[in-house]
Amino acid sequence: MKRSFLPLLATGLLTLASCGDNKSATAENGNASDNTMTSSATGGDTASTTMPAGSDKPENQPQNAGTAQGTAGNGAMTGAEAGALGDPNGPTAPHKDDKEFMMSAAHSDQNEIQQSKMALAKGVTGMAKDMANKMIADHSKSTADLKQIAAKKGVTLPTDMDAEHKALAPAMEKLSGKEFEQKYMAQMQADHQKTANTMMAHEKMTQDADLKAFITKTLPVVQQHLQMAQQNNNMKM
Repeated sequence: MKRSFLPLLATGLLTLASCGDNKSATAENGNASDNTMTSSATGGDTASTTMPAGSDKPENQPQNAGTAQGTAGNGAMTGAEAGALGDPNGPTAPHKDDKEFMMSAAHSDQNEIQQSKMALAKGVTGMAKDMANKMIADHSKSTADLKQIAAKKGVTLPTDMDAEHKALAPAMEKLSGKEFEQKYMAQMQADHQKTANTMMAHEKMTQDADLKAFITKTLPVVQQHLQMAQQNNNMKM
């Protein structure tokens, strides 16, 4: 019995040892597989986050389409805006020759000066007051410039409003407060539109260097006055 039992015991021990070796090998293989998967995953992450050298610099970043500026935002005046501040083909004052132009320009100065003095006398406020003060100052300057040119050419300039504005004055005198201010600013817009038109038209017509220089200097001021009146009147609408 003892002899037959010993071989069986030895066989059992060998079997157990063999099973243990297989489990260790299996575990090692499993660990190796896990390491391989971990390595692959890490490699994938590295590849996905790698960026070309220099791509973090501002000049290499894509621009936001919303930051692009068109020509409309560069402060340049559009054709429509420029046309609104003078049209040589629109209503003009008489200017068939240089003398007539100088006469109408002098009347224009007096129209604005006299109406603006009336406005200040009536106690206008706000933009109407600012407009009146500017009209008197700027049109007095252009009158002085025009007088020098007229004197060289033997032309005597008028020192009062034209017939149209003389006829308008009594009705203006009857107005007061906001009603007067609105009428005054509307008249400033209409007057300066016609003056700008006249200057632009005569600049193309005249061959006189002095008058061309006068128009070049004075027209931007007239256009500024027109723009002031337009802005005020648009706010009232």
